[in-house]
Amino acid sequence: MQNLEQTILSQFANSPALIALIEDYNAAVDPSAKLDAFYNKVWNIATAEGWGLDNWGRIVGVSRVIPLPTSPTGYLGFAQQVGSQSFGYGAFFNGANSTTNYALADDAYRTLILTKALANISNCAIPTYNRILRTLFPGRGNAYVSDQGGMRMQLTFEFMLTQVEISILKYSGAFSNPTGVSSIILEFVRGKTFGFAQQTGSNGFGHGTFFLAE
Repeated sequence: MQNLEQTILSQFANSPALIALIEDYNAAVDPSAKLDAFYNKVWNIATAEGWGLDNWGRIVGVSRVIPLPTSPTGYLGFAQQVGSQSFGYGAFFNGANSTTNYALADDAYRTLILTKALANISNCAIPTYNRILRTLFPGRGNAYVSDQGGMRMQLTFEFMLTQVEISILKYSGAFSNPTGVSSIILEFVRGKTFGFAQQTGSNGFGHGTFFLAE
């Protein structure tokens, strides 16, 4: 209770024992600390942690755990083993992964939740998708969507994505294609990608690598 002294009758206001009992009881049942903690850790998306963010994820429809692409075949082995590679081409087998799921940390998950909330109310227009990409990858470089015609769109990134970031785009549901529209992810690093002189930011033979499409 706030302003406790205003609730005490005047004939009891000068009793130290009674005032002490009332103040101690008020401190013991005061819910303000728990209400503040609930607001900061659960209700306020900007400061929520752990279960609070998981709850927000269920509200907007995006999970903290996302699947990662499985490891490709091509380990070192004999010809009888399907998908194996010989010396000079295959890597040693490093053991099977116990799971292909990846749990996002709080800060990354918070960004994903806010992005999914924006996607839920978006109009599926290219300017909105560009804003979603800027929210997901702030300060990384240029990222934009382009219409390829024929119900196809292209997500272009002028920087390299991690496997987790690719999984977020493909599997989290935060970035959903419009109904009936397919998409491709193109990673293009200016100054390091192979191309012809007409392509801005590309390099010639011996200087640039091929671009990566997902």
